[in-house]
Amino acid sequence: MNQFNQQDFTNYTVVDSRQASATGAVSRRFMSSVFTWMFFALGVSAVFALLFYNNLSLTQYLFNEAGTGLNGLGYAVMFAPLGFVMLMSFGFQRLTVPLMIALFLAYSAINGISFSFIIHRYSPGSIIGCFATSSVMFGVMAVMGYTTDKDLTSFGSLLMMGVVGIVIAMMVNMFLHSDGLGYLISIIGVAVFTGLTAYDVQKLKRIGAGIEYEGISANDTKKQALLGALSLYLDFVNLFLMLLRLFGNRRN
Repeated sequence: MNQFNQQDFTNYTVVDSRQASATGAVSRRFMSSVFTWMFFALGVSAVFALLFYNNLSLTQYLFNEAGTGLNGLGYAVMFAPLGFVMLMSFGFQRLTVPLMIALFLAYSAINGISFSFIIHRYSPGSIIGCFATSSVMFGVMAVMGYTTDKDLTSFGSLLMMGVVGIVIAMMVNMFLHSDGLGYLISIIGVAVFTGLTAYDVQKLKRIGAGIEYEGISANDTKKQALLGALSLYLDFVNLFLMLLRLFGNRRN
């Protein structure tokens, strides 16, 4: 009887090991897909930012005839990204994979157009420096989030509250035009989006690990990867913008 029980335990151990190995492979493929889409989206944004920066004939379509402010198209470019994020998030079940991809790429392109204004505002050296710094910080926190055994769920809840606070403070500062408040918002923003990078990567790692166990379809897996890429894209871009507001040198 003891010999049978030992053999039975050994067999289950082998099966569990194989399942863990298979799940690990699925999770790695999922994370690879997430980062691939994220980096591709950053590339799309960079292309459109440089395209509009180097072509004033394109940029002028976003301003009124007097050149003193944005026209309707310009405001659409400014606020459309929020609409894309909400549509992708709340329309997850109804949207097809090709439509999700189209929305994600359109979102990246429109963000790139708005980034062209930032290139005009800051010196190239400070943009490159802040981009390199944010890349290093993002990479370190992504590795930390992927490898840590500490549960960051409660930490993430506090960070999301911080994001809400930053949005509210930025809206208030649109009327106050306070440099001091803007500086404080940027400092808090760097801390919040640095932490969110680790939290989001850990969350996505768990999603990847649960894909096979929960029997998630291939289409839903692809859509989850796109939403994950969107989250990491937002973490990186906002970290970069906060650093740029803190340390960027404005053009004269």
